Amino acid sequence: MRKTLTTLAFLLALPASAASADDGCAAPMAEWQPREAVQRLATREGWRLDRLRVHDGCYVIDATGPTGARLRLRLDPATLALAAPDGADDHDE
Repeated sequence: MRKTLTTLAFLLALPASAASADDGCAAPMAEWQPREAVQRLATREGWRLDRLRVHDGCYVIDATGPTGARLRLRLDPATLALAAPDGADDHDE
């Protein structure tokens, strides 16, 4: 019976841990691009970079777009690809 409960507890914990892993970026720090690469990306895209920080293992940038629109983007620190839709981390701020 104890083995069954342990197995059940393990299986119940899997979906929760898998969901929380999707909340952040998972690249090891050794693979991260430097902050200067994020600044170059912003310049290339025509964004004025207002703030750059790390949250849940992702680079999070607050910027002003070429038309004056406010942007909040989460970037994978290894690839600088978008990691989550704009504003997806607002509940954590």
